[in-house]
Amino acid sequence: MDWVLVLTQALNGLQLGILLFLLSAGLTLTFGIMDLINLAHASFFMLGAFFCASATLYFDSFLIGIVCAVLGTALLAFVVEKSVISHLYVRDHLDQLLATFGLILIADTGVHLIWGPAGLAIPLPEPLQGQVRVGELVVPAYRLLIIGVGLFIAASLYWLVNKTRAGMLIRAGASNRQMLSTLGINVQLLFTSVFILGAVLAGLGGLLIAPITEASIGMGNDIIITAFVVIIIGGIGSIKGAFVAALLIGFIDTFGRAFLDSIFALFMSVDAAETAAPAVSAILVYLLMALVLVWRPQGLFPPKLR
Repeated sequence: MDWVLVLTQALNGLQLGILLFLLSAGLTLTFGIMDLINLAHASFFMLGAFFCASATLYFDSFLIGIVCAVLGTALLAFVVEKSVISHLYVRDHLDQLLATFGLILIADTGVHLIWGPAGLAIPLPEPLQGQVRVGELVVPAYRLLIIGVGLFIAASLYWLVNKTRAGMLIRAGASNRQMLSTLGINVQLLFTSVFILGAVLAGLGGLLIAPITEASIGMGNDIIITAFVVIIIGGIGSIKGAFVAALLIGFIDTFGRAFLDSIFALFMSVDAAETAAPAVSAILVYLLMALVLVWRPQGLFPPKLR
């Protein structure tokens, strides 16, 4: 077996898992705490990429682009939460789905009007355009940056949720928001803060992937369903569960697309194997979700106080 190829695909799977985690982490918090199904979460993924692209091209600095994208996404999330989302907390899930789907259409149309139908590429600084060689393994430097940032964000979120007073309030809000309100905690402020945090994480995921794929209209809509699969497998409201499930899905999808065609080619034509491998890889993700729902309906790592 070519271990260099295996390690390369493992890094690809880790990168995909990190990006899925950034999108799904905020989603699992808002769903777990506010019981809010927010399809428009994918729009923040897209907008973070466009904010970063515009600022990077204007200031000629990727770092400034990241800062502007984070601040812009946070500000927009605050406006959206106050104007639309806050009115959906007491509505049923069908109303939430319809309203947030409408927000997706508004966001996509707004991006089309402001930036046009074509995508925006984000130029990377010179140090991030190179490669890092470890023996025979060659890894793009930017891929290592994505993995490093993702692992840092995951560790920070785990610390925030499990080791701080803010995290205690977040977990209490997921368990019993009425009791939290009775104790004098501003639940509305908590909800707004969690929503903004989730939006910023989604925007961060979008701006990190944009230098590879470019910022494009609807770029988050293709993976929002996968993000929901992540939080179902991991456990709604669980940061640890979202992280583990995102990595599982990243590895399953990446290794499936890389190696299933070789396995299928043993008993079918090469063309048929290459066509079937990506489809089966996608099916394996949903099969994993189905097995988890049957074996452990609450998810692999459900919150302890839920």
